[in-house]
Amino acid sequence: MAEAHQAVAFQFTVTPEGIDLQLSHQALSEIYLSGVRSWKKRIIRLKNNVITGVYPASPSSWLFVVIAILATMYTRSDPSMGLIAKIQEHLPVSQSMSSQCQAVVSAVLFSTMLWLLLIFTMRLCLKQLLSYHRWMFESHGKMSNTTKVWVALVRIFSGRKPLLYSYQGSLPNLPVPTIKDTVKRYLESVRPLMDDTKYERTTKLAEEFQGSLGNRLQWYLKLKSLWAANYVSDWWEEYVYLRGRSPIMVNSNYYGMDFLFVTPTPIQAARAGNSIHAFFLYRRKLNKEEIKPWLLRSAVPCCSYQFERMFDTCRIPGELTDVLQHWQDSDYIAVYHRGRYFRLRVYQAGRLLSPREVEFQIQRILDDPSSPSKGESHLGALTAGDRIPWAKARTKFFSTGLNKRSLDCIEKAAFFVTLDDDEQGMMGDDRAASLDSYAKSLLHGKCYDRWFDKSFSVVFYKNGKCGINAEHSWADAPVLAHVWEYALATDSFQLGYNTEGHCKGEVDSSLPKPQKLNWEIPPECEEQISKSLEVAQKLADDIDFHVFSFQEFGKGKVKKCRVSPDAFIQMTLQLAYFREQGNFCLTYEASMTRLFREGRTETVRSCSNESSAFVRAFGGGEAPEVCRRLFRAASEKHQLLYRLAMTGAGIDRHLFCLYVVSKYLGVESPFLKEVLSEPWRLSTSQTAVQQVELFDLVNYPEYISCGGGFGPVADDGYGVSYSLVGENIINFHISCKHSCPQTDAHKFGSQIKKALHDILHLLQRRPTRAQEK
Repeated sequence: MAEAHQAVAFQFTVTPEGIDLQLSHQALSEIYLSGVRSWKKRIIRLKNNVITGVYPASPSSWLFVVIAILATMYTRSDPSMGLIAKIQEHLPVSQSMSSQCQAVVSAVLFSTMLWLLLIFTMRLCLKQLLSYHRWMFESHGKMSNTTKVWVALVRIFSGRKPLLYSYQGSLPNLPVPTIKDTVKRYLESVRPLMDDTKYERTTKLAEEFQGSLGNRLQWYLKLKSLWAANYVSDWWEEYVYLRGRSPIMVNSNYYGMDFLFVTPTPIQAARAGNSIHAFFLYRRKLNKEEIKPWLLRSAVPCCSYQFERMFDTCRIPGELTDVLQHWQDSDYIAVYHRGRYFRLRVYQAGRLLSPREVEFQIQRILDDPSSPSKGESHLGALTAGDRIPWAKARTKFFSTGLNKRSLDCIEKAAFFVTLDDDEQGMMGDDRAASLDSYAKSLLHGKCYDRWFDKSFSVVFYKNGKCGINAEHSWADAPVLAHVWEYALATDSFQLGYNTEGHCKGEVDSSLPKPQKLNWEIPPECEEQISKSLEVAQKLADDIDFHVFSFQEFGKGKVKKCRVSPDAFIQMTLQLAYFREQGNFCLTYEASMTRLFREGRTETVRSCSNESSAFVRAFGGGEAPEVCRRLFRAASEKHQLLYRLAMTGAGIDRHLFCLYVVSKYLGVESPFLKEVLSEPWRLSTSQTAVQQVELFDLVNYPEYISCGGGFGPVADDGYGVSYSLVGENIINFHISCKHSCPQTDAHKFGSQIKKALHDILHLLQRRPTRAQEK
């Protein structure tokens, strides 16, 4: 009752003497402090908008320009060439203002216009400079004089101390490749996958498309590129993610793991206390734009727009398409434990709760003896099943009353937290199997104990391990990895724990208890929950996962062979797949296009003529020197394809957008239909550590994350995520489906290990003198 009383600002009753007000001073204080906090954030946002709006100049530079112009006026020179006098003539001022005052006002107006013109010019120059990408195609360690001058100019025009979004207005738009180049590169990419007859047919379809319909569709894309910030991203988000009607669990969502060898504390509530506090510290930095923009080679900025929807965001189901909904600064998180949902406020009297206080509140939830409401325990399965039934159930059962209020609490939360009763991590006698179980738990859990629609959900296990599951439509994995790295590092190296494993600090014992959410689930809704759970469980049971940490060598030895580590891994995967399947397949490697405004990803087609030639030669027992030559040609081709993708010359997003335009126009293209229907039987992605300064791998080599993974894209294919950690470790996450007899995650993992050793051995073998001649 005490908590219920504190929850309202005031109560009133009608008495014979009149209305009797009973004010709650604590509640009114909370309202006041909440308002102060809200206004502080508005002021910070306004200040940041001003700073970002005038970047690469600074607001203080306006004063410098004004003083400079006024100084020249007193020396009887006119840098405005008569414009100040013209402004003074047309100045709508009262007659009481002196002529000298009018001259000063006119000079200030001229100075402001001159300042804005300078900002526009600097932005335009910076945008043109950032459109130069030849530096990416130069050999590593060899920089041309042109690029050196370019780097110097970029740094001059970039200004100082940029905020997270400072470069947004200066980033170039993603260019639209020519139809001719895209068709040519497409045909080249599919040549190793087709016999002569099929390739000839595909070539004919491509030429017909290029000579007729393609030019018409291209015109619409060019028009869009002139109007929109990015001609791909909005359609990619809409049609690839939000319009998908199958479950997003496994098919779209992905996960990230905890430290591989270290568990900072075995106490579940303590680990949650530090980590949740760290997430809100990151959100505070994000709101203040204090996170540094990502710069390639310490000079070239990448787009930061994906960070905007990291917190306070939820995917809302719809019958035709889902919608991404973003709110402002929720002061609470939604917590799931043993079939119950709680609302946990992380701010008290306008301040962020300390890690020890968050731990205290989490422990209250763990100790809560209440039972789930009728139908509540498996409620989360609605987010794990097909989207249309969830959309209908949401409209019918959760659009009014108690259910709507409780659902709003989950969807509007800063993020979602699951307190899991299982123990996970690399543990026990069979460490390999424990990592596989850990991956499956993070990817889908029990199919009802995650809220897959939230931008991300953090899972805390009983033994202190944790992990993260993310919805994919709002951003790509590197953005989520940024906050995850920050949370892991802050938890262990800044916040820390006391000798007993608890969070540091004191606890305000008067904190109100976390609020348990209540539901009224009718039988019809329970039936739909059961159906969604059945669909999700079938999907989850079909997933075969294998995670392993390869520690026999890493990128250190690979770089000594003068080979790109990423190209080395991709050629390894090609060799491993060919050895297992006996053929080549269409291979997807994710590459970012964040050098452009609102850029997301592009595809690198890693299976090329060069890579297939190397694999056939190596498997056919060709001489080592021949295989080495073919390997280097394949790795160089892969690097070229990767750079083309990063610089806007990829082919898959262009073909995708041409297909979308064709659908809008109601025309059929046999070529585009065939291209978009080709399955990616090998889908790969590298998870790179972005904030290396947060982790001291020299003094604390055990504090490394195992990275993350995702489900298979094709029913008869593999999903492979890998991360090169430090100089000596490569982590792999391999997924496929049990229902496909041709795939086996563990067998493919064995083939990858063998291929890693074989290729390194090939590169390290020294040719004899006769071979050198």
